[in-house]
Amino acid sequence: MIVDTIKNASKYFSAHPLFARAFEYINQTDLANAADGKGDIADGLKYIISNGPGKTKETSVAKFECHNKFIDIQLCIKGVEQIGWKPREKCFTENGGYNAEKDVQLYNEQPDMYFQLTDGQFAIFFPEDVHAPMIGDAEIKKLVIKVKI
Repeated sequence: MIVDTIKNASKYFSAHPLFARAFEYINQTDLANAADGKGDIADGLKYIISNGPGKTKETSVAKFECHNKFIDIQLCIKGVEQIGWKPREKCFTENGGYNAEKDVQLYNEQPDMYFQLTDGQFAIFFPEDVHAPMIGDAEIKKLVIKVKI
């Protein structure tokens, strides 16, 4: 997992060949005024923009998730978002099987830690990062970029 600000994004371009293009999209898009929706950025890069009320810890952790085929770049556009995290190697109790269509594996576990993102901060979740996003008391606008491994 990586947590940082957009200002420092270029430090991580070498971690995956599509990261530079993903952050180029972030920097060239008026995210504050972007409508909710999904789309393709380039081959192997998809985006999801959402705006909605934060969830309780319990609601988010009920869908404690990780992915096998995609890396998530999750950017807080506006608001305060808390995210739970635990390394996948410490997760033993699956919550259903792997859903290949949605590329999601859920776990019945509790996060080892919680951290907070605010405007312009991002987290990168690799397949070994189980995460519970969108925890908060108010509206959260965020961008998720799915990066094909």
